Amino acid sequence: MTENSKMDNLNQRYPVGPAPRSTDPLDDGARCALIGVLERAPAALRALVEGLIDRQLETPYRIGGWTIRQVVHHLPDSHMNAYVRMKLAVTESSPTIKPYDEASWAELPEARTAPVTISLDLLEALHRRWIAFLTALTDADFRRTFTHPDWGLLTVDQALEMYAWHCRHHIAHVEIGIDRARSSTYHVARDK
Repeated sequence: MTENSKMDNLNQRYPVGPAPRSTDPLDDGARCALIGVLERAPAALRALVEGLIDRQLETPYRIGGWTIRQVVHHLPDSHMNAYVRMKLAVTESSPTIKPYDEASWAELPEARTAPVTISLDLLEALHRRWIAFLTALTDADFRRTFTHPDWGLLTVDQALEMYAWHCRHHIAHVEIGIDRARSSTYHVARDK
């Protein structure tokens, strides 16, 4: 692999840069902006994939990456976990959460073949509930913590920042996948 192709692959893997991890509490304006990202993400994702045919949904966003369909199904899987983690942090004393194997979940039959509308509908409902939860929290609630076995101690603020990034990150993956699906070079290479 050439140095340019390594950089292209890295840029496709992290198209909006690495996940943030601020150490300071967020102010109301920053929280509001991040909650806005969560609020807009389901509609943005739906608009992107609307009208795509199955062959296009089977396009990976990068070599070795998930298909557009897998990314769409991954988002509610991940965000359901995030929603529960935040609720645990607010209702328990610094709980240790159980992680899940997202790569294995993405390989399950429904993640590889189910219509994307199922996950788009789930994501919309989940985000409405998540936003209702987040907008009712106090400053003290946003400073509450949970422990992730791999990531360490996280505040609800940090998790909010991470999952707003997660929305932008995977929406960018879908955009890259759509560009690949629509490019004539991809279709020629794939059809051989």
